[in-house]
Amino acid sequence: MKTIRLLYPDHVSGGLDTYYFGANLLQYILPQNPNQPVVKVDIIPPNSKEKTVTNGIYAEEEVLSGIRDAQEKISKQTPDRIITIGGNCMVSLAPFDYLHGKYKNVGIIWIDAHPDVSTLNDGYPNAHAMVLGSLLGHGAAQLTKEIKNSLFKPDEIFYIGLQPLHAYQEKYLNDMGVKYKVQDQTFVSSSEIKSFIGRFDHILIHFDIDVLDEHFFHSTYFANSELVGDGAGGGKMTIEKLSEILRLITENTDVVGFTVAEYLPFDEHRLHKMFAEINLFID
Repeated sequence: MKTIRLLYPDHVSGGLDTYYFGANLLQYILPQNPNQPVVKVDIIPPNSKEKTVTNGIYAEEEVLSGIRDAQEKISKQTPDRIITIGGNCMVSLAPFDYLHGKYKNVGIIWIDAHPDVSTLNDGYPNAHAMVLGSLLGHGAAQLTKEIKNSLFKPDEIFYIGLQPLHAYQEKYLNDMGVKYKVQDQTFVSSSEIKSFIGRFDHILIHFDIDVLDEHFFHSTYFANSELVGDGAGGGKMTIEKLSEILRLITENTDVVGFTVAEYLPFDEHRLHKMFAEINLFID
């Protein structure tokens, strides 16, 4: 089987430059494997240019350009499995759509503190919060329009680590018929996970770093007190619990897609910017 690593440093969909830095750093944190070539999506690096909200999405054209470039790169490679290195959560749209077209009977495990089902009417213009809703066909019309294969169905989604919802998110999930459990007290059980993956021949995993508790893992959005996002809170999971869950999934089903998203190494980025201002390092 051919596996590629899709380096997709999308920062515009989340409105934060550190997403770009984090994705490029993350490629070196993952275990190295010469049998998994790195394919890079062309994303304009962060710059000081002012971006606007168009049709309800911040930096809409750049967001769509990234999706299209990812689709083109994947299509040329025709992989059997894709490890996506993000970037913010938007990076799952193109690879999950491709894999949904390649395989039948596919389920998504969305490991995230948040449901990512915002719509254009909910007042939050960063597209990374709309990605799963768009894969279901009811997030943002211009994102769903980019999907080339069939839409995912509500019963093909399983949340792990989900935290308390905004009212509009709760309404969306209920209206769509997506089953979910808020996990601020206890996480879903091993038996619930096994029951879900047992229904499918193939599984896609979306892992958002912010499912981790910022008190124990500091390279997550909610470890930065200056950021407020859409007002939601961070995750409650430890690395140890996450590792247990990932082993359970990967040892009991065929995982053909795995996204790591929202890695935000703020301290490392600050160091990088500090050194970039010292002539010794740049002359």
